[in-house]
Amino acid sequence: MAAIAMPKLKLPALKIPGLDVRAIAKNPAVGLGAAALVFAGAVYALIGLVGPMGGEAAPQLSLDAAFRKAPAGWREALKPAHGAPHAHSDVVRLSERPLAPQAAVAGHAPLPSTFAGGPLPVAPIPGFFAPGPAGPLPIIATDGRTPAQAYARPFISSGRPKVSLIVGGLGLNSRATLQAIETLRPEITLSFVVYAEGLQGWIDMARARGHEVLLETPMEPENYPENDPGPYTLMTEGQPPETVKRLEWILSRASGYFGLTNYLGSRFLKSAPAYDAFASTVRGRGLAFIDDGAAAGKGGGLPRATAERVIDDRLSGSAIDQQLSALEAAALQRGQALGSGFAYPVTLEKVAAWANGVETRGFQLAPASALTARK
Repeated sequence: MAAIAMPKLKLPALKIPGLDVRAIAKNPAVGLGAAALVFAGAVYALIGLVGPMGGEAAPQLSLDAAFRKAPAGWREALKPAHGAPHAHSDVVRLSERPLAPQAAVAGHAPLPSTFAGGPLPVAPIPGFFAPGPAGPLPIIATDGRTPAQAYARPFISSGRPKVSLIVGGLGLNSRATLQAIETLRPEITLSFVVYAEGLQGWIDMARARGHEVLLETPMEPENYPENDPGPYTLMTEGQPPETVKRLEWILSRASGYFGLTNYLGSRFLKSAPAYDAFASTVRGRGLAFIDDGAAAGKGGGLPRATAERVIDDRLSGSAIDQQLSALEAAALQRGQALGSGFAYPVTLEKVAAWANGVETRGFQLAPASALTARK
């Protein structure tokens, strides 16, 4: 896998007014005290340029339980080409206030009327957010437009069969996340782990490259608590107020997503009362919901879509190629097809190659939002 080029940080030359550092260095009479003074000045200037090295203490969440049922070899697959994995301790930091509280802005910015494949509008877009207990929350604009419309990637059908793909699990591993953002076609929808550190920055970067994004909502699986998706998991037996409270924390983690997708949730999504409480909140916020197949057939009066196949259930290049071919066949049969995958290196490589050639085979690569319909 090709290494991703990281930008180099260039700092300006350090100058301390009234202090000739070069002369001090050459003067043999200068002792350790003067050298220490020069070093302290350099450190102070560096902190002024790049900011403090530390910050507020943040709670930590172990992901061991959440990843216990992941496919064999997932940890090895996320290792960089040289050295240890980026998340070798499987711990992410949680920020209680990912964005500073902001008052709702009167009016709204015009959405782009044309789109030539460039960056998506910077989030949050005025008129589509309001302050919440833990940060800004998405709202429906005064003219009735929704965040699902405002933050989706614009799309015009060519009349060809549409194929869409969601690549998820992003935000925990920096190398895989950068590779997905920078090497995948912008029509590929990206979904981010809600517990990821620096979540807003990742979403901003993805939208700057033309990708629409989803937030992954942790939901109770059948084997909970053996498989625990984290402290803000939506629980099947949770009362509606508790479901809404947890969901609002999830929604306030960042801005710029057009909808939600599930992370696990095999038990939660089977419960009609639990799903209804979830769908009501999502609908009221003007968002879409796309599931990985666990909620097929469920509506709720909001924009919906269901992925019909997971392309990397078997973690091999040939198996992924077969699943992508099956996705094309489904699109030929029904006019459109939606798949999903995880940000494994082999998945990213195969999806990048597939997406670059899919339109030469008579298909139209579409963002996942283009396949949603109100149900």
